[in-house]
Amino acid sequence: MSSSEPDSVEINREHWTRSNERWGDAKALDSWLAPEISWGTWGVPESELHALPDDLAGLDVVELGCGVAYFSAWLARRGARPVGVDPTPAQLETARRCQRETGIDFPLVEAYGEEVPLPDASFDLVLSEYGASIWADPYRWIPEAARLLRPGGVLVFMRNSTLSILCGPDVGSVGKELVRPQFGMLRFDWREEDGGIEFHLGHGDWVRVLRAHGFEILDLIEIQAPADAETHEFYDFVPAAWAKQWPSEEIWVARKAASR
Repeated sequence: MSSSEPDSVEINREHWTRSNERWGDAKALDSWLAPEISWGTWGVPESELHALPDDLAGLDVVELGCGVAYFSAWLARRGARPVGVDPTPAQLETARRCQRETGIDFPLVEAYGEEVPLPDASFDLVLSEYGASIWADPYRWIPEAARLLRPGGVLVFMRNSTLSILCGPDVGSVGKELVRPQFGMLRFDWREEDGGIEFHLGHGDWVRVLRAHGFEILDLIEIQAPADAETHEFYDFVPAAWAKQWPSEEIWVARKAASR
């Protein structure tokens, strides 16, 4: 571990190695072959959300916390030039297997979202769907995203909604009451629930950290589970019935100032 690597990286690397062995590797190829870009637990289509740029062809994209890299594969099929970044070797090996089986090829880099060994101003789009967006410290990975983006580039990231975290107990499912304070929220240790270390902020803190690093906020998409959604077999922390009434997930879209 490097001197600057946060302790959360090794904890989360172990968590995702176990998760990949249990179900991630088996599900990966199906995700790579999915015909449509979709988002999050409920698989809401990009065609409904419009979180990404309309024309992806020719864009240089870096996915921070790519996991098995299915999102990067979707972007590559649409003409983008993605680079997948993740700290977990097991997940990257699964991604390489999927590359061999599908013929979809793009670079994969073993690194964590807080410190990415790629050049400044190299990308048009920085993306994170439940990657660095929850598994990395936002006070470190947001500056990295800004560094990696060209002026005018776009950051798109998906995370658990702040509301779902505030209504989520340490053990069990999200409910209808606030069970934890919003002030001071940052690092959440879920190891007793066979999880890892996650990072969550309130909306005001997200606005401030994005603005502090030169981002203009373009959109905040609060996602409603579809009417026919059922509670996810793995991510049952949020019941489908709850997510049909309140946003359990949100996508932030921000643009790096052209002058920085």
